[in-house]
Amino acid sequence: MKVEVWSDYVCPFCYIGERKLALALEKTGMTEAVEIVFNSFELDPNAKKSYEENINQLIAKKYGMSMEQAITANNNIINVAKEVDLEFNFDKLQPTNTFDAHRLSHYAKDMGKQKAYTEAVMKSYFTDALNISDFDVLTAIAAEVGLDRVEALRILESSAFAEEVRQDEANAYTRQIHGVPHFLFNGKEAINGAQTVDTFVAVIEGLK
Repeated sequence: MKVEVWSDYVCPFCYIGERKLALALEKTGMTEAVEIVFNSFELDPNAKKSYEENINQLIAKKYGMSMEQAITANNNIINVAKEVDLEFNFDKLQPTNTFDAHRLSHYAKDMGKQKAYTEAVMKSYFTDALNISDFDVLTAIAAEVGLDRVEALRILESSAFAEEVRQDEANAYTRQIHGVPHFLFNGKEAINGAQTVDTFVAVIEGLK
């Protein structure tokens, strides 16, 4: 079975959704029988590499809500994450641009390390509250998952894999994918958003 995933590293529901997919694969005994391909998708291609505002302030500004409403909304996401054993440190998050992290994911893909890389980047952002556009952070993640740190830095300091990121995003828009996470199973069945584990199980069982 092949599962294509469109996601962004700073998307909380992408991390939650990918964890639910993993739980569903485990539940159906398909963990070792599936090929997962992560496709690049930037929620905000114009995002800056660093912000003076914290995530609550940025959410309040983006959606025209009060700080109290933003904090409540983010606390709700934290609680949803806990349900699948994910720890989100929203108070310390470092909102940033994800283009370089996506570029490096294509190197990880070529080396057969994309799944581990994706998990490590999301953990670095949501749990460890690191700046995932920082080259030191990204090369450390690369080394952690078994990639060559020197080669990772060479890629980041060049324009390597920029076209691959843009192609993934173009493919998403061609498929009318305007939000993430988006999961496509065997090119047939799609799941939008972080649905329940049972929803993932039903799709997987139907394609086994």
